[in-house]
Amino acid sequence: MRLRSLLFVPGDRPDRMEKALGYGADALILDLEDSVTLDAKPAARVATADFLRKAKGKIRLFVRVNPLQGDLLDADLSAILDAKPEGLVLPKAEGASSVEALIAKAPGIPVLPIATETPAAIFQLGSYPSVKTCLLGLTWGAEDLPAAIGALGARDETGRYTAPYELARSLTLLSAHASGVAAIETVYPDIADQDGLAAHARRARFDGFSGIMAIHPAQIPLINQAFTPTLEELAEAQAIIDAFEANPGKGALTFAGRMIDAPHLKAAQRLLGLATELSKG
Repeated sequence: MRLRSLLFVPGDRPDRMEKALGYGADALILDLEDSVTLDAKPAARVATADFLRKAKGKIRLFVRVNPLQGDLLDADLSAILDAKPEGLVLPKAEGASSVEALIAKAPGIPVLPIATETPAAIFQLGSYPSVKTCLLGLTWGAEDLPAAIGALGARDETGRYTAPYELARSLTLLSAHASGVAAIETVYPDIADQDGLAAHARRARFDGFSGIMAIHPAQIPLINQAFTPTLEELAEAQAIIDAFEANPGKGALTFAGRMIDAPHLKAAQRLLGLATELSKG
């Protein structure tokens, strides 16, 4: 499943949901959690279910439900399950046991856990491969965790994540790949900072993430561009594959003045496979 850009849309704003269909995101995350006040949640559930039915087939539609902790999740599921969302985004997930608890309530719907929002969650990141068949992907968050531990923030004065949040990010990335599912980078919160978003996206792709969650429509084109292979990248990948095919008995070759071997071939094949997937939409 192509998941370069996943746009959050408040579940109590049906007008924004309708507009979001035209922004070019690979998926929408209809939010019943943080962007919806407690008093607005009943109406948001109804609006979200209505939109799921109306927009089915037009775009991938996921719903961020409320956490397992608390008493809001069952009401969310009661309202939306008949409308058949394509996935459930689970906040404050704490490993495989959280996924199992959710799918017991919502069988057959894949889950995208937000896997780093509590201190306990960090110590469960290695458990997700055991539920990989139930996962859409794996993502992380850099806002709830510092609040949970009394930190002043997740970034230093230069804008870089400090050590605890770099650790959470890295472990999420590796857990996703160990599970064989999409690794989704967290949001970039400064809507007006296009240069910062571009750097965030470049680094995410460089490190091995396959997409980013977005909080504003203006972020979508840049994110999609960052996660779409360029013609130059595709040409080099094909040339690497051609070089190995022309030298079937060799495990290492000289290519464009550098040594390449099996990992380079694997990366080239992966890149061309991504391009094929993107061409299918």
